[in-house]
Amino acid sequence: MSGVTVVLGSQWGDEGKGKLVDILSADFDVCARCAGGNNAGHTIVHTNPEGIKTTYAFHLLPSGLINPQCTGLIGSGVVIHLPSFFAELDALKAQGLDCGHRVFISDRAQLVFDFHQIVDGLKEIELGGSSIGTTKKGIGPAYSGKASRSGLRIHHLFDHDTFAEKFRKLVEGRFKRYGHFEYDTEGEIQRYKALADRLKPHVIDSVVYIHNAVSSGKRVLVEGANALMLDIDYGTYPFVTSSSTTIGGVCTGLGIPPKLIKNTIGVVKAYTTRVGGGPFPSEQLNDVGVHLQEVGREYGTTTGRRRRCGWLDLVVLKYSCLINGYDCLNLTKLDVLDQLAEIKVAVKYLIDGKEVPGFPADLELLSKVEVQYATLPGWQSSIEKVTRYEDLPENCRMYVEFIEDYLKLPVEWIGVGPGRESMLCKNTNVN
Repeated sequence: MSGVTVVLGSQWGDEGKGKLVDILSADFDVCARCAGGNNAGHTIVHTNPEGIKTTYAFHLLPSGLINPQCTGLIGSGVVIHLPSFFAELDALKAQGLDCGHRVFISDRAQLVFDFHQIVDGLKEIELGGSSIGTTKKGIGPAYSGKASRSGLRIHHLFDHDTFAEKFRKLVEGRFKRYGHFEYDTEGEIQRYKALADRLKPHVIDSVVYIHNAVSSGKRVLVEGANALMLDIDYGTYPFVTSSSTTIGGVCTGLGIPPKLIKNTIGVVKAYTTRVGGGPFPSEQLNDVGVHLQEVGREYGTTTGRRRRCGWLDLVVLKYSCLINGYDCLNLTKLDVLDQLAEIKVAVKYLIDGKEVPGFPADLELLSKVEVQYATLPGWQSSIEKVTRYEDLPENCRMYVEFIEDYLKLPVEWIGVGPGRESMLCKNTNVN
């Protein structure tokens, strides 16, 4: 896997990208984030040489940092809440993972401030019944400031007087828009002066860094945040995040051309989940949905919210494949389906009996679709201890191959349990 390899979420997020990134990063020199902020959440269960399991929660940092030879890079497309960045570093250090010396941040990355988080909540109140289910981490308001060219970037921190002047104007602008909410502007300016001193060793020109890394033969792994269906352009707008979560976001978020990307892996949960509001055609508001939620432990890493659950939706995945051009897939949490007697898979959307081409942009139209399912037999046995694809139950392999046939794309990795060791490689030639 020379050059740049990209791992992207192919549904509505929470597919388990972090585990694959953790496994792959052992063979990579750099693990990079390209978009989003600490609204992302990757949970990694890692076993040390003594056999002790530790669960790490990553939000802003690349999860490849678990591997001691891997350097973490936070690219220009990411929005960064510095107190959360340092809190995450400190929490990992307390768990025995001291990785601060190998984490770097682009000097072009935008800053998220506490007032962005306050505004995030105020905007949700404004929306009322139309709430989009934001994590209230300030991500949307920070990207809004970036788009309106009023945001502050990492490099602004190192000219304190100019930073303070710009910051005051930013806060005053929010007071005019939302009314005077409680906020200590001068206290924040002083806090960021101290944070800037601590941050300085981490800040680099990431464009120079990543191009030097690739040209010198280093291998770069890009860890996507969120997923295709939460993309600002191609997701279920407005029930989306505020960044580009697609393969295009990798190029813009890291400053690399498409030709450097050698391999793109789509991570697919064996069923479908989403957090927050928005359309979800294959959602199951029944015993199946409860089963998936409970057996799959479907609670958000960042918010703790219960995830909505439903059958695997191949219409969504076909759309996702068109946009991101995956070379192969990682099918995760297949073991969650172990106990089911039969398993359904969404294969078509119909409106008035006619198949809908693609995935509708219009949510009103999407709300009218009738989902057509294929029904496959379950395997009703545990697969958690299986280490070879050939040893999976026949009906389980039939499920995997149905997905491959529909998408015309190979499934190379299969998650059969929560641990790092519970990932089997279908094609033993993959390296």
